[in-house]
Amino acid sequence: MNELLQEDPEPPLSSDLSSIEVVLETTASQVQLFKKNDIPTSDFSVINPRADEFRTTFFPQATEKQWNSWRWQIQNSYASFKKLSEFLDIRNIDNFDFLIKSRKLPLRITPYYASLLYKKPSDYALIKSVVPNRLELVISPGEENDPLHEESMCPVGNLVHRYPDRALLLSTGFCSVYCRYCTRSHMVLKDKKHYGVKAWETAIDYIRNNTQIRDVIISGGDPLTMPDKHIEFLLSSLRAIPHVEMIRLGTKVPMVLPQRITKKLVRMLKKYHPFYMSIHATHPDEITPEVIEACKRIADAGIPMGSQTVLLKGVNDTVETMKELMHKLLKVRIRPYYIYQCDPIPGSSHFRTPVKKGLEIIQGLRGFTSGYAVPHYVIDAPGGGGKIPLLPEYYQGREGDNIVLKNFEDKTFQYFDPF
Repeated sequence: MNELLQEDPEPPLSSDLSSIEVVLETTASQVQLFKKNDIPTSDFSVINPRADEFRTTFFPQATEKQWNSWRWQIQNSYASFKKLSEFLDIRNIDNFDFLIKSRKLPLRITPYYASLLYKKPSDYALIKSVVPNRLELVISPGEENDPLHEESMCPVGNLVHRYPDRALLLSTGFCSVYCRYCTRSHMVLKDKKHYGVKAWETAIDYIRNNTQIRDVIISGGDPLTMPDKHIEFLLSSLRAIPHVEMIRLGTKVPMVLPQRITKKLVRMLKKYHPFYMSIHATHPDEITPEVIEACKRIADAGIPMGSQTVLLKGVNDTVETMKELMHKLLKVRIRPYYIYQCDPIPGSSHFRTPVKKGLEIIQGLRGFTSGYAVPHYVIDAPGGGGKIPLLPEYYQGREGDNIVLKNFEDKTFQYFDPF
């Protein structure tokens, strides 16, 4: 199987990858992640007018083919405040030097995603979600580095086994864009994280030796920032295990780096059905022509997609915004799946809404749009309790042999239930 890994360097290495371990830089630096000869031509060709204006303004030497290369996008990502200031007013980030020294989550934004922020006000939803803010330095009660206690549920390295029949394989610590509210920010606080065949082997062996595991989720970091060969190594290794019935992959790449969804990639992914993809979507403005094309390729390969959205104050915490997002997701064949209450990582209080806000959003969706457009609202319980769904109070109790129900219009109805 190791012969699969003789090509395609994983970021940020610029030399040919033939070793069994990959070292990923995660600090906010301007290191060049790929050399020019590491950037092959791409079969992705969609550039929306706004992105093209951004390209010609800030990357005038970049051809359309370069812009549409996912490696070029990563190589030219905004990973320093100095570079970010070229197109974004960062004067309100008055402690950015301290933010770097404080070991907070690194800064990284692809040029494509940066084009969505261009000419937007500082309180724009997507700017809030990916640009560091001094409020990240405010630590509030209940916040901790690993609120879900995933590290205590790792029987071997890079594997979380919380539920009996499911396991989470942490394939990489690298993301093409770092969301400021990331649950796993503790994974990328270190200068380097080590991943690769050597690191994955123990996790794969653990899954192979535990026959109750029928569902494996490949996560990170973002697995789709790895080269095709690395992804295929993991998929082929897992698919060779008889009791692994389904494989899922969690990613935000289709939203922040849609150029990564090449035809070559989806041809490879479809070989490993049943294979599912969980897409991290934040706001309706993310659904651009590029994202539409990327999702079309995934869906046409027969890969079911479900969305995962974190409820964020001032970003997507209205019924109208969430409904628009869910409708746009359905149009690109992503089934709304989860709305997460924001996890209490350090410095996240400015993102967290009251739980009643999430219930209000579900109540504003249920009955007012298609059932397919209504995701589950869940809290991933701090301390490792797992995902707990929350619903508005539709069940009102009993009256004799009847149960009392409240519908989406706040009208009550009775259902005969003498048992």
